[in-house]
Amino acid sequence: MKEKLRQNELNNNKKNNNAEKKREFAGKLAFYIGSLHKGGAERVFVNLAEYFQNKGYEIIMVTQYRKEEEYELADGIRRIISDITPEETGTDRVRNFYRRLKKLHLIWKKEQPDLVLSCAGKNNFMTIVTTMFTRTKPVVSVVGEAKEEYPGRLMRFLANLLFPFAAGVILQTERSGEFFSTRVSKMAVILPNSLNPLFMRERFRGEREKRIVSVGRLDANKNHEMMIRAFAGLADRYPDYTLTIYGEGELREALEKLIASLGMKNRIFLPGVIPDVADQIGRASLFLLVSYSEGVSNALIEAMALGLPVIATDVPGGGTQELIRHGVDGWVIPTGDEAALTKAMDMLLSDRELADRLGERAHRIQERLAPERVNGQWQAYFERIIRT
Repeated sequence: MKEKLRQNELNNNKKNNNAEKKREFAGKLAFYIGSLHKGGAERVFVNLAEYFQNKGYEIIMVTQYRKEEEYELADGIRRIISDITPEETGTDRVRNFYRRLKKLHLIWKKEQPDLVLSCAGKNNFMTIVTTMFTRTKPVVSVVGEAKEEYPGRLMRFLANLLFPFAAGVILQTERSGEFFSTRVSKMAVILPNSLNPLFMRERFRGEREKRIVSVGRLDANKNHEMMIRAFAGLADRYPDYTLTIYGEGELREALEKLIASLGMKNRIFLPGVIPDVADQIGRASLFLLVSYSEGVSNALIEAMALGLPVIATDVPGGGTQELIRHGVDGWVIPTGDEAALTKAMDMLLSDRELADRLGERAHRIQERLAPERVNGQWQAYFERIIRT
C-alpha cells in the first residue's frame, strides 16, 4: 500500500513538473503593427494576441501610433507606442527615421520578448533591423498582396534582401511566394487567418432578407463604384432588394454622389462602421466583395462562415481562390468586370436554390478556419522558432 502511494506521489510530481515546464515555456510575445484601427490585419493581430495570452504567454502590443475607432485589447495585454514624440521629432527626415529605429530597438532590448510578429510593408523591414543584436526573434508576415505591400524594384529588392534575416516568414497564399526570391519562398510557411469567434454560429435557414451586403473600407481598391452601378442596373428587375455597404473611408462623399446621380438614395445605403456586423448581415441574401486586390479577405471569410452566398473577384494574389471553389461554395468573377458581376448577381437572386446551396457549403469554412485549429498552427510555428 505504501509503495502504491509512493508511486502515485511520484506520478503526481512528474505531472506537476511537466505542467510547470509548459508554463515556463510560454514566454513573452510581441506584436508590431501600425495601429489598431479597425481593419483586417489589425483584427487578426488582436485575436492572435488574446489567444496566446489565454495560452499563458505574456503579451505586448507595439504600435507606431493610435487612431480613432480602434479595436480594444484584452485586459492584461500591454500596449506600447513606438513612434517618436513631437518633442523628439526634428526637421531632418533622415535623423527622424534613425530615431524611430533606435526607439524601437530600445523597446525590444528593454522588454526582451522571445518573438515579435510584424506585418505590412515597411513594418517588416523595421522589425528585422531593430531586433538585430537582441534576444528577440523576428517573424514577418505578408497579409495583403505582396506586390501591393512591396511596390517597385527597390521595395522588392529590400524584401528579398532582409527577409532571410528573419527567424520566420508567413504568407497567406501559395501565389504570394512567387513574388519573392527562391530563398525567401523556401523559408516561408503558409498560415491562414483564423475565423473571428463572433462568426462561429449556426447558419440562418429561414426566409432571407432581400438585402445585398458588403463590408469593407470605402476606398478605390474595394471598387464599390462597380458594385453600385451593377446593382443600379438590376434595380428595376428586383425592386424589393437593397444594397448596404458597411465601412468608412475617403470615398464616402464620391460614392454618395454616385448613388444620388443614379436615383438610388432609397435603395443603396452607407451606414459606416458598425460593431455588430455578424448580426447585421447574417440574414442577407447575398454578399459581395469586388476588390481589385486583397490578401485573404477576413470579410469574405466571415460572410462565408455565416453561410451567405458570396460573389468575389479573383484577386491576383490568390486570396479568393484560397477560400472559394467556384460554383461550389461561392462564385468567382474577374476583377473589374462589371458585366460579370451583374450576370452573377442576376443569377443568384433569381435562382434561390443555387444561392442557398452555395451558402450552405460556404458555411463549412467554419470547420477549416476554426479559431482553435488555426491559432494552434500559429502557436506550433511560434514555439518551433522560439526553441530553435
